[in-house]
Amino acid sequence: MNNRFTKYRGILICLSLAIVTFAVFYQMHRFKFITFDDPDYVFENRNIQAGITPETVKWAFTTSHAANWHPVTWLSHMLDWRLFGSNAGGHHLTSLIFHIANTLLLFIVLYQMTSATWQSAFVAAMFALHPMHVESVAWVSERKDVLSTFFGMLTMLAYLRYAKKPGIVRYMLIVLTFALGLMSKPMLVTLPFVLLLLDYWPLSRLGSKRSLFYLIVEKIPLFVMVFVSCTVTFIFQKQGGAMSGKRYDFLVRFANAIISYIQYIIKMIWPVRLSYFYSHPGENISVLYAVTAAVILLTVTILILRLAGKHKYLVTGWFWYIGTLAPVIGFVQVGAQAMADRYSYITLTGLFIMIAWGLPELLGKWKYKKNVLVSFAILIIFAMSICTWFQLGYWADSKTLYQHALDVTTDNYTANIHMSESMREQGNLDDSLYYCSQAIRIMPGAVRGHLRMGYLLRQAGRLDESAREYQKCLQARPNDSNALNGLGATLSRQGKYDQAVECLAKALRIRPSYAAAHDNMGHVLAIQGKLDEAVVHLNEALRLNPDFALAHYHLGQVQMQRGEINEAVAHFDEALKLNPDWFEPMNGLSWLLAVSKNNTVHNPDKAVNLAMRACELTDYKNPEILDTLAVAYAATGDFDKAVETVQKALELCKSSKQEDLKKEIENRLALYKAGEPYVEN
Repeated sequence: MNNRFTKYRGILICLSLAIVTFAVFYQMHRFKFITFDDPDYVFENRNIQAGITPETVKWAFTTSHAANWHPVTWLSHMLDWRLFGSNAGGHHLTSLIFHIANTLLLFIVLYQMTSATWQSAFVAAMFALHPMHVESVAWVSERKDVLSTFFGMLTMLAYLRYAKKPGIVRYMLIVLTFALGLMSKPMLVTLPFVLLLLDYWPLSRLGSKRSLFYLIVEKIPLFVMVFVSCTVTFIFQKQGGAMSGKRYDFLVRFANAIISYIQYIIKMIWPVRLSYFYSHPGENISVLYAVTAAVILLTVTILILRLAGKHKYLVTGWFWYIGTLAPVIGFVQVGAQAMADRYSYITLTGLFIMIAWGLPELLGKWKYKKNVLVSFAILIIFAMSICTWFQLGYWADSKTLYQHALDVTTDNYTANIHMSESMREQGNLDDSLYYCSQAIRIMPGAVRGHLRMGYLLRQAGRLDESAREYQKCLQARPNDSNALNGLGATLSRQGKYDQAVECLAKALRIRPSYAAAHDNMGHVLAIQGKLDEAVVHLNEALRLNPDFALAHYHLGQVQMQRGEINEAVAHFDEALKLNPDWFEPMNGLSWLLAVSKNNTVHNPDKAVNLAMRACELTDYKNPEILDTLAVAYAATGDFDKAVETVQKALELCKSSKQEDLKKEIENRLALYKAGEPYVEN
């Protein structure tokens, strides 16, 4: 029995790792997309939703969208959308499959390099089940993390085969898998450095038949690929605006980086209060903490180098951790975070190696060594599994994730901004305003907070306050196109159309390809009766963004005014495809289907269904939509229901003092009582 277990031990370990990991993470199949990056990466990205075509493949390899160059990741999302569509659970399960594959590959790589079964299994289990790795697996937008690691592990496996028996074909396999990894996420740029560490231990290629110079020269093609990847990434991140936020001087960035190295170790040992976003302390960073962290790192590094002769695994593990974390530690600032759990996905493996090989050596020949190690491993793996299960639950939806971040961090500007957006999408405008005000309290000078507040106040009808928020933005940035566009939209709502046009024109001079500004300009011009000019701007907005639902709706309104009924119907219909529960285009389309004499458009039954749905969405409290429903009923010949519905609309007009609408509805009521529908030419 023992011989049979030994024979199949590797297979049984892989099977156990896969089952436990799947069991802990499976709850993700119920999770939703979140509003942080997932819209850009998946569910509002028309290139992703178009599937894999020659055009989208070209886009994947040339776009700087989301401020990154990772064409393989884009292709992965395209395939997922083709398979699962908007079902977020399918996208999550794909990430889980890659995570399980990474776990098994890590075990196989370590086992084949060291022949140490249980140490390799322990490292793989820690990789699979550590709570800090939840972010990389549970966040659909972090597909790039699990995907790049998958190709990184395949590169290590290919390198192991090459190290045993060098050859051009085997080396080309290394190049291929490494290239795919870099095109999934450029964080893999440190992999040639990791391969050098593996040459030192456990492969022992250094100092035997190979010199350090030879091993470096051997990897020159890989270092060239790293240089190309870094150059492309820098260009694309600069184009995408990832490096355009607030900049800190080098000493601040250096101090934060040193502290973060220690923070990752602390969170690895005690993974509590994990957050999807950790705010950068900026100039408020603790000098004492930074100096202490630097002393600790330097002391540990010196100690490990002194122990290198007898404990080579410490060198590989420690410098694996230090080296793989270097590109994202913050020496070069990308984004506003101080650190991120996702950056630990491959880096903590080095520390796991130190623990897995260090503890058995530390216990030496103690007679209880085996029992202690087994008990320790079981306890740690069980504890990690429980922590990961609960940490996963915070990723179920946007509101839960953002609220958890606010609970475990203090003065988290970004989490407040994201929570504000989440509340707005749920229709809770008061809470949305509250969280936005908290963000502004934390960072009063941040333009993003005032931009959002201006938008929310406009939605709430507090137009004077909205205009003041945009003016604050423009005081800080006079040529901010977003602020000019927002102020233009607010001025339009105030009836200050000439001033609105002036603001929007300036925004478009600064940023001619600004689709939202073209849409707002078209809408204002339409209100002024300049329909031909309005059409030009609205068409330009749709050229720039074919999936711009609001521009479709506005263009439909203008075309309805111009008598272009078929075109208006098409644009209302497109707006509804993009936003199925939007009552305004629903009402416009219902009206046209009911009142038009055009046989290709006239469809009273569909008009009734659309108007009823629009009434449901507005709780039967909008007199204009009730008027449309009455018109639709009359078009079907059901004049009793038309009269009944009109009377409800008239009551609402009376209470809201909408006298002009009331007169129009009363005129139509007379038709219904006479048994005649309302028809427009």
